[in-house]
Amino acid sequence: MLQAHRHSAHADDLALALRLADAADAISMNRFQAADLRVDAKPDLTPVSDADTAVERALRAIITAERPDDVVVGEEYGGELSDTSGRRWVIDPIDGTKNYVRGVPVWATLIALLDATDAIVVGVASAPALARRWWAAVGGGAFTVFRDGAPRRCRVSAVADPADASLAISDLAEWEAAGRLDQLLDLSRATWRLRGYGDFYPYMLVAEGAVDIAAEPELNVWDMAALVPIVTEAGGTFTGIDGKMAATDAGNALATNGLLHDAVATALAAR
Repeated sequence: MLQAHRHSAHADDLALALRLADAADAISMNRFQAADLRVDAKPDLTPVSDADTAVERALRAIITAERPDDVVVGEEYGGELSDTSGRRWVIDPIDGTKNYVRGVPVWATLIALLDATDAIVVGVASAPALARRWWAAVGGGAFTVFRDGAPRRCRVSAVADPADASLAISDLAEWEAAGRLDQLLDLSRATWRLRGYGDFYPYMLVAEGAVDIAAEPELNVWDMAALVPIVTEAGGTFTGIDGKMAATDAGNALATNGLLHDAVATALAAR
């Protein structure tokens, strides 16, 4: 188990989040590419596997046992951030379920903790099929690890010109549905390259400095809460697409190395 860094004020919470990720990884990897994996359609027609529900149930049980006063908000079993002004754990048991059920290894369990002021103080993204994990606690920096190697600090890039920037998105249909496809295409023409890594992964690449811009026009709070402190503790900026509103309030996301943020937000603005 990875140990939390003790210089953070939220070290105990981060240690718990990392243990939650260990528990999630054990369940999700056991079911990944299983011949008897059960997949159902939710009311919005997105898929949910038996691994999604099993992971969330397990994490809720651990949090209830160890933090009985905390509230849990999860993709599969609900809850609302507004249910309390106290501490709230936000969980996406498998971010990238469509990848998961097709055998694509780009998926992760996302775990975040919000404090009573609505600040996201801890974030963990664990992608066991990639043998990768990223984590951060406010004031403690952002880190990543590959397999059983030594954790290393995450730092965003120093790219300051959009013409030199790598842009990552999920898919074009979302941008078209949001009425921002033309803005995205114009931005892609103004940048060095466009890649569609999808889901949590582009934001972690921004935190590592491998990608300079990541954006999605529609997201739920559990899709992004865990990603916010990882990007910001790595030195980046994470907001809604407008460049100002908090992403979790906006329902969409723009993450950059900070240097490119204003220019990208302007490029993606509604016309």
